Amino acid sequence: MEAEFWRQRWQKNEIGFHQDEINVHLQTCWQKIEVRPNSTVFVPLCGKSLDLLWLRSQGYTVIGIEISALAVEAFFVENELTPEVSEVDKFRRWECDGITILEGDFFDLQPGHLSGVETVYDRASLVALPPEMRKAYAEHLFKVLPGQVDILLVTMQYPQEEMSGPPFAVEEEEVHTLYHDHYQMSCLDTLDILEENPRFRAKGVTHMEEKVFLLRNGG
Repeated sequence: MEAEFWRQRWQKNEIGFHQDEINVHLQTCWQKIEVRPNSTVFVPLCGKSLDLLWLRSQGYTVIGIEISALAVEAFFVENELTPEVSEVDKFRRWECDGITILEGDFFDLQPGHLSGVETVYDRASLVALPPEMRKAYAEHLFKVLPGQVDILLVTMQYPQEEMSGPPFAVEEEEVHTLYHDHYQMSCLDTLDILEENPRFRAKGVTHMEEKVFLLRNGG
């Protein structure tokens, strides 16, 4: 799944993965993970998510990364924010009021881009990637994050044979396989979401859950 795939999805407005509301798990689970006040949160593959605004409203500095220029521009325009735009390494950097989005490829990130990050919020990254890319994604994340960074991870679980992703089904066993060398994993919440997502049921999906994991890095 190349970068051009996502650029095309945004170009064609095929963005069913975008949520028009702040993610319910973010609001209900965030306090459980005891994030240090006023710290920096990294949101990979952020799109134009309103979750960025919620995190900022809680006092956190927010860094996102997104491949689509259309998505990044839409975030600032739709929220009536006027960013400063600059070129940094392989990225275009958009910044306004404590929110920075790096426009570019996740795999071009280097440790210096995320210095100071203390927490990762991943709602849309792991589930956006096919199985053959998920290991590379996790390994690159380990490489570029500072030490002792915890991750709040939201996954989707459904019979993969019933629908081709994205979003892809990511089973709990795979989460353990990808992260157990670096993190202690606990499940914070499970929610049946098929009823509120008729578009998935229309594609033949018979069961769908969101699961929220806390990946705790002890250093």
